[in-house]
Amino acid sequence: MRARTIPSATVSAVATVPRAEWRPPSRRRIAALRKRLRAIYGTPVMEPHADPLAELVLTVLSQSTNDRNRDVAYLRLRERFPTWQAVRDAPVEAIEAAIQPGGLHVQKSRRIKQMLTAIGGDLDLSWMRDAPVAQSRAFLCALPGVGRKTAACVLLFAYGLPDVPVDTHVSRVGTRLGLLRPGAALDPELHDAMLALTPPGAELELHVNLLRHGRRTCHAQRPACADCALRRACPGRLS
Repeated sequence: MRARTIPSATVSAVATVPRAEWRPPSRRRIAALRKRLRAIYGTPVMEPHADPLAELVLTVLSQSTNDRNRDVAYLRLRERFPTWQAVRDAPVEAIEAAIQPGGLHVQKSRRIKQMLTAIGGDLDLSWMRDAPVAQSRAFLCALPGVGRKTAACVLLFAYGLPDVPVDTHVSRVGTRLGLLRPGAALDPELHDAMLALTPPGAELELHVNLLRHGRRTCHAQRPACADCALRRACPGRLS
């Protein structure tokens, strides 16, 4: 059955809450929402792939496009260049041609080359597996165009380290559910808040299930509030 949606004209933004007035959710509420999300979407299982450079490049290629175009661009890049060193040392025009199906290929090719050049040396980031998370995060965020979301993707998906990427879906759903302060800046407040409220070991679970809920139900303009399984627990729901 097709989900009933609310017309976009009725959607209003969640009012900003001043930082001094914000009260983080209780552990009991977080546990209840996690349990409900697991009942809907299950517990995600994703083994760390141990390729931080791949994760960096994928985040660049994912900007302003869909997953299919991102993956096509990534595969073309890997087919064209045998190593990440070869990508770094290639003319930017050659990178452009390889990733063209992903869109914004001119901007993205320059960003990829800048990131790889800034890392320098043999491009070995395996030290991050055993380094303090804060140290690795700071290194990544110092790279051109890398913010907390990209750094968290690298740390979580490449090495299974405790960080939580906050993309537009996670931010939207988390704010509507009352997990995150309405009006908070993405960097660094929302990332710090999401990391603080996530129980150790649940970083992948909470990120993926909030993202799934954002994609399938809690849409930006037409949230399917009437059919949402979290409706009763959602202070941001539409009547």
